Amino acid sequence: MDIERLNTQTGRALLARADALLAADPRRAAVALRRETDDAALASAALTQAESRRSAVAKFGADAARMFFTRDGLEQASRAVVSDRRARRVAAAGAARVADLCCGIGSDAFALVRQGLRVLAVDSDPATAAVAAASARELGLGDRIEVRCADALATDLSGMDAVFADPARRVNGRRIFDPARYVPPLPALWEAAAAVPLKVGKVGPGIDHAAIPDGAEAEWVSVDGSVVEAALWSGFGDAVRRRATVIGTGQAADGPRVAELTGDGEREAEVGDVGEYLYEPDGAVIRAHLVAELADGLEARLGHEGIAYLYADKLVTTPFATAYRIGDVLPFHVKRLREALRQRGIGRLTIKKRGADVVPEQLRTQLRPSGDGEATLVVTRLAGKHVVLLCQPVATPNRWPTT
Repeated sequence: MDIERLNTQTGRALLARADALLAADPRRAAVALRRETDDAALASAALTQAESRRSAVAKFGADAARMFFTRDGLEQASRAVVSDRRARRVAAAGAARVADLCCGIGSDAFALVRQGLRVLAVDSDPATAAVAAASARELGLGDRIEVRCADALATDLSGMDAVFADPARRVNGRRIFDPARYVPPLPALWEAAAAVPLKVGKVGPGIDHAAIPDGAEAEWVSVDGSVVEAALWSGFGDAVRRRATVIGTGQAADGPRVAELTGDGEREAEVGDVGEYLYEPDGAVIRAHLVAELADGLEARLGHEGIAYLYADKLVTTPFATAYRIGDVLPFHVKRLREALRQRGIGRLTIKKRGADVVPEQLRTQLRPSGDGEATLVVTRLAGKHVVLLCQPVATPNRWPTT
């Protein structure tokens, strides 16, 4: 197996050499590396791992240099900032032993171990399980984690305080939205863990709210403005039904900033007039159906039912939305809009749309913006009519909680 061979002295040396060659000249690294060994298969494996480690830095930081990866495992793994937060919550609930079912490359298991938990990590694919075990050893976590190549549904969960399940959400490259069709099905994994008091299941952000089990909390997580995943929580004692967790990684030197918005996910925000400010809710807030809860905190309202733009008369700093100051509200008419941009000298244009059947790049071509000015153009509906809002982003310092 490639991972076993890469863990030999020869393999490690070749992996280090591959990394150095990639740093020097990525385009010629493969040819240069094969000149240094007669083992073409090992050279290819070393180069693949070195490339994966470089790609993985965005997710795992410094740990990436000591981890091993499969292509699918790297793509599907949670970011470290998300895994760490989830692991802290599991530990805070009193768990001591956790089963990580469908563990993949092991990144979630490692986060759990670092919270002082003992972990049984299970994956049915031999190569993936080998990658997880090798990374655990390299990271110095091997004494608190047991990695098994086994069927998650047949795993003995006796003595476990918590289960984390991350089944495959793609089949033949196609994304699956229904947890009952995951591989293995998430409902089957939870049924197999019925006697375990704490259960967490990672799901796709596009999960239908109708597929969320009764009594479970559904959480959507965004990192730096992008929704990256969702999870279902059972047994954690909170009466929360929906949670939007917003994480900012570049806000402070002392680590990521995190804010949470909770609610039942069933309320609708009121519809009213346009104000001086437009708020674009974070994707996690929209996915969690918590726009009404956000509107309460902003003293804002919708401009059109079902379109998740909020309007307010005053500026409120918040981590849950991006604020824009509205300059003009114009009818959506391409020729008139082109003339309006020309008169204002707007050449740098960010185009957003919601509730309007337009393609931003096609509209940009039609508008032919020119000039030194800059604006954000929002195409949407207000009171049933298509309109364009010419806006300026509003900087909101201190938008993150200090806790």
